[in-house]
Amino acid sequence: MKHCQKILIIDDEEALRSIIAQRLKRKDYEMLEAGTVEEGLTLLNDTLIDAVLLDIKLPDGDGITLLPKLKQLQPDLQVVMLTGNGTIESAIEAMKLGAYDYLTKPCNLSELEITLQKALENRKLLLENKGLRQVVNRQTSELKLIAESPPMKVLLEMTRKVAQTDTSVLIQGESGVGKELIAQAIHLCSSRVNRPCIPVNAGAIPEALIESELFGHEKGAFTGAGTQKIGLVEMADSGTLFLDEIGEMPLSIQVKLLRFLESGEFRRVGDTRLRRVDVRIVAATNRDLQQEIHRGRFREDLFYRLNGLTLIVPPLRERPEDIIPLVKHFLETQGKQKSFPHDYSLLPETMEKLLTYDFPGNVRELFHLIERGLILSIDGKIRPKDIWGKLEQIHKTPPSFDSAEEFFNIFRDNHHPSLEDVEKHYILATLKRVKGNKTQAANLLGISVRNLYRKLQSYGIGE
Repeated sequence: MKHCQKILIIDDEEALRSIIAQRLKRKDYEMLEAGTVEEGLTLLNDTLIDAVLLDIKLPDGDGITLLPKLKQLQPDLQVVMLTGNGTIESAIEAMKLGAYDYLTKPCNLSELEITLQKALENRKLLLENKGLRQVVNRQTSELKLIAESPPMKVLLEMTRKVAQTDTSVLIQGESGVGKELIAQAIHLCSSRVNRPCIPVNAGAIPEALIESELFGHEKGAFTGAGTQKIGLVEMADSGTLFLDEIGEMPLSIQVKLLRFLESGEFRRVGDTRLRRVDVRIVAATNRDLQQEIHRGRFREDLFYRLNGLTLIVPPLRERPEDIIPLVKHFLETQGKQKSFPHDYSLLPETMEKLLTYDFPGNVRELFHLIERGLILSIDGKIRPKDIWGKLEQIHKTPPSFDSAEEFFNIFRDNHHPSLEDVEKHYILATLKRVKGNKTQAANLLGISVRNLYRKLQSYGIGE
């Protein structure tokens, strides 16, 4: 997905245009040429340009008059003026109007290359600053991966190895196991560490807005689009794009995402011009994407595009060696961040209860339970009742049946229920077990809360 930058030369001297174009092509720039104001405007209307080399004197106008029109068409465009000795004052005037710099003819080609490179770096900084003002920083302030168990040690070694490549990575694991931390570790161990790592939660963005969030939009592209918006894909240029809950992405957006992954090109909503970025893709899901493909909910070609290498994060119940280190880490960090009045510790019986619990919500649930203990503990000694309260009444696993016959008996007259009937009953039974707690039910079922609400709505069951 390397970004081949486009440079437009607007100059009526064909020989000069040819010399400059040949020289800059060696630097892997894509060159476009125009000999008149009209030709230049036509190209700027149809194509996204990174920089323009603009002559001041043109057959059908002048560069000073043309410059504001170019900046209006593409506000982030970098313009370097080309001028003869007699028009240096005009070139300086052009810089006041937004030109980056000016060069006198005949151009020193080495100086032109350096000036152009600086202009393009300036454009990149402008885009980054604009993007940073728009995006909410959702990255973890401190990355701390706890890996005392053999499965996690193996996973971290694989993470370190895959981070050294640019291949796409698919991270699989139950809700709450720490897939985002693995994605951040991949970024921090990669050559892109000094560039942005932008998370996109496909399960949290409404379907009507996800295309705009991903690819950005132009002012006036739709009702409410009062300003131009840079998308998360563009903000991640030269860095990492983390597509969390990729299994929740609507099929209509999957098509556009696939096209982007194949070419690195995209269009902002309301814009006809193609843009190109260079990003490393890391995706995560708590769903079985192969099963989603069979159900027609996920594109097979997108799956294979994302699945360059798969990392599976084991659930917390399969790595009990990590529980005590995780608790210690959480007590240390939360005590410092929230200024609790005591130095906290867990009583032995509290820790024993944690070590025998299944943790359907995984590490996220563990942290929530410890936070509850911090809040409810009176003297700094966290007791089982501080953590569990009424939660101990919750079953560790979803409802189960001793035999297939017992399961089908619940449908009585419907001797062979449909898959939808089975799923509906299973979800409702799980909700009943957790007394209607949808977050807990979603964790037990291995789906997102948003997906649970969607299923309940399809069953005609309200809040």
